[in-house]
Amino acid sequence: MSFSIKVDINGGVTSPQGFRANGIHCGIRKNKEKKDLMLLVSDTLCDAAAVYTQNLVCGAPITVTREHLKNGKARAVICNSGIANTCNADGVEKAAAMCDLTSRFTGIPADDVIVASTGVIGQPIDLAPIENGMQALADGLSADGADAAAQAIMTTDTVQKSMAVRFELDGKSCTIGAMAKGSGMIHPNMATMLSFITTDANITTEMLQEALNWCVHRSYNMLSVDGDTSTNDTVAILANGHCGNTRIETQNEDYAKFCRALFKVCNYMVRMLAKDGEGATKLVLCEVQNAPDEETARTCAKSVIRSPLVKTAMFGADANWGRVLCALGYAGAKIDVSKIDVCFSSEKGEIAVCENGAGTPFSEEKAKEILLADEITILVDLKDGEAQATAYGCDLTYDYVKINGDYRT
Repeated sequence: MSFSIKVDINGGVTSPQGFRANGIHCGIRKNKEKKDLMLLVSDTLCDAAAVYTQNLVCGAPITVTREHLKNGKARAVICNSGIANTCNADGVEKAAAMCDLTSRFTGIPADDVIVASTGVIGQPIDLAPIENGMQALADGLSADGADAAAQAIMTTDTVQKSMAVRFELDGKSCTIGAMAKGSGMIHPNMATMLSFITTDANITTEMLQEALNWCVHRSYNMLSVDGDTSTNDTVAILANGHCGNTRIETQNEDYAKFCRALFKVCNYMVRMLAKDGEGATKLVLCEVQNAPDEETARTCAKSVIRSPLVKTAMFGADANWGRVLCALGYAGAKIDVSKIDVCFSSEKGEIAVCENGAGTPFSEEKAKEILLADEITILVDLKDGEAQATAYGCDLTYDYVKINGDYRT
């Protein structure tokens, strides 16, 4: 199937037709230079889908959003940063109130609003700054507001994370745009990670949910910064159908194209999230090849990428391949360790460090040069099939401890 996807790294959630956004500082956060409130709206009602954290301790906004998305429809997203609105007795009430405020200032029914929060857990959220900022937030909604919105959901992120892709469906030009936040408390099965995705494709709620599940399973759920699964993770997608393609109602060729484009977006977001891990200096990928099945490949790749000892070795540019085999050994997958090959790869080259489960002679100097790059791939060949998977992470540095040692204060 010949299919072209054009990536726009300067795009975002307002790149698709019919979406507007804005982000402001309303006063939730003390630092007035940091935006802390975001609003994203569609001109029309959207088919909507979402996936959430698997942590049993989940944020109140997730409870409200789940209820609102029971009908598979939404038109707006309201999100604050600074306070997570989690583990608070009045959390659900206040998350619902944020939807009510959105309705009051936009005219969009509260039940059609997705709500999210990110920040410190266990502190009550004050609605006064949000209410006071809503008029300016709504008045500033714009097709050029994607950057402001992406900045408003950041916490310890050092860079905003957004992009868009363009492709054709049924002869029509379609777009998917996205933004994300996340830097710490990030672990497979979602993280302190929020991602909001928009598209002008015409697709049913059922097909949208299937596509999102498929993509998240192979992207966001393959991401680990520090092994902590957060309480507030949400990936939500809105599809308003403005591009005018024939509605996707089955897993046909257009559905396959849409999935490929959506995965392109999710995969790009995950790389940005991993690279911006708290205190990180390197993006680290683990590619597992020739596994007996995809689940084995995924399990092994995630085990390597979340290993603190592997992560610290990558920080120190130490070709300590034994830590990779150790992580594979406790992954819980049925593998033949006597077959495993391991290589380290970067823009500086590639070097084999383990063959058939045992060390092979290599140049420590060359290995160090490869591992000093800011993007490293750990290649694992299980030599037991044709399945493959990639997990995404980063190194573990002194700065991670510094950031999290006083995160709340």
